[in-house]
Amino acid sequence: MIRDKNRLGGGLRRLPDAVTWMTTATTQTRLPDRPMTGLAARLAIRRGNHVGPTSGLAPGFVQANLAILPEPLAEDFSRFCALNPKPCPLLGVAAPGDFRLPALGEDLDIRTDLPRYRVWRDGALVDEPGNLLRWWRDDLVSFAIGCSFSFEQALIEDGIEIRHITCNRTVPMYHTSIEAVPAGPFRGPLVVSMRPFAAGDVDRAVAITRRFPMMHGAPVHIGKPELIGIADLAAPDYGDAVPVGEHEVPVFWACGVTPQAAIAAARPDLCITHYPGAMLLTDRRTSEFIAA
Repeated sequence: MIRDKNRLGGGLRRLPDAVTWMTTATTQTRLPDRPMTGLAARLAIRRGNHVGPTSGLAPGFVQANLAILPEPLAEDFSRFCALNPKPCPLLGVAAPGDFRLPALGEDLDIRTDLPRYRVWRDGALVDEPGNLLRWWRDDLVSFAIGCSFSFEQALIEDGIEIRHITCNRTVPMYHTSIEAVPAGPFRGPLVVSMRPFAAGDVDRAVAITRRFPMMHGAPVHIGKPELIGIADLAAPDYGDAVPVGEHEVPVFWACGVTPQAAIAAARPDLCITHYPGAMLLTDRRTSEFIAA
């Protein structure tokens, strides 16, 4: 069962359950069983042919987390990202009211090209729509933030299993006891994603992901989840639990869901983020962002 501690706000109706989303995703038109480009994946999502998690889509193309805020908060949020580069590596920022990000892709529409979004009013989650057409405003500024889904293909190509892909689940994500560096009204805990590995694969996973600093880079913690405030790996705050073998090691990366906790604290009159696990596919190649 997918858990989400932020799913209900005071007095809100129950929002669509994430399990329903996953079930619906399996009944949609199946995507072709061959590599896709970022553009092909976006078009499939825009047409409603893919409504589930994006992990594993368009191998080799960069995926991005999304945060959309009113223009008066954009400067503070940019500073929050600069102060917290591990969870918030900025890939692109749109002009106010512009739903395009030409530097990340042609024929890219932020309002329609993610499988699912989250809409926040005054810090409370109020909607999880499949597009933003009814919510869009001319003062909104969109931020694209690097995503760990982008380095997963490099791990797979090196023979390392990605458990949530194997299990057809959304990567598990957890609030930690580590605080992000605040900026203006934005503050909150670091959120991490977790992938379990055989002990012999951990060093290789660290070395591979360190090469992708714009996709969260190297892990922030390895082993012993209790040391970063995670009490139960079987109860993620976002996404799905995945099996962790007795001799496997949980490895934790900074996660682009971190801004959602900061945004909840800032309580803007309107904010839009990606739904955890539902990312923006771009035309940029992951290989463009490999650090020397």
